[in-house]
Amino acid sequence: MNRIEISRTSTMQEILEAFPGAQDALFRRYHVGGCGNCGFEPTQTLEEVCKKHNILGVEEVVTYLGDCHANEGRMEITVQELAAKRKSTPDLRLLDVRSPQENSHARIPGGTLVDEKLAREVLGWPQDTPIVLYCHLGERSLDAAMNLVSRGFTNVQSLAGGIDAWSIEIDHSLPRYQTSADCSTHK
Repeated sequence: MNRIEISRTSTMQEILEAFPGAQDALFRRYHVGGCGNCGFEPTQTLEEVCKKHNILGVEEVVTYLGDCHANEGRMEITVQELAAKRKSTPDLRLLDVRSPQENSHARIPGGTLVDEKLAREVLGWPQDTPIVLYCHLGERSLDAAMNLVSRGFTNVQSLAGGIDAWSIEIDHSLPRYQTSADCSTHK
């Protein structure tokens, strides 16, 4: 995945459109954008946000966001790659980070729905455990994968396009669906 062009004069809206994971990345490192106290307006430039939050190295933030975007691209696995990896990696853990309601509608065979108990258990697994996370469209699973990487896990991937891509390209018998969040973001 190519690095996106972010500069100190990029608006937060421009950054988030090009790199949807930017808000999580900013929150992880700088505690910016995760709550009402540390939020920002879409029209603010990165430089304005950094100034508001007393972050002196705007160029460092630009580099950090570009690196995070590139890392996210390396963390994604295509449905074809996952199909092959499932055959070649017997200890692969396929984890479903969707809601129980979504899981009851459609699931990838061999996947395990992550509940609170399993989420705690995963943190005790060896950090080189091969893990692929999936959700509906690949966004929540990418966030979950980044979370595990930030905790030291070294062999974590997110299914690009999620179960929706799996149902289109690999298993046509899986029903496709939309969530209310999908409808509100694709208007």
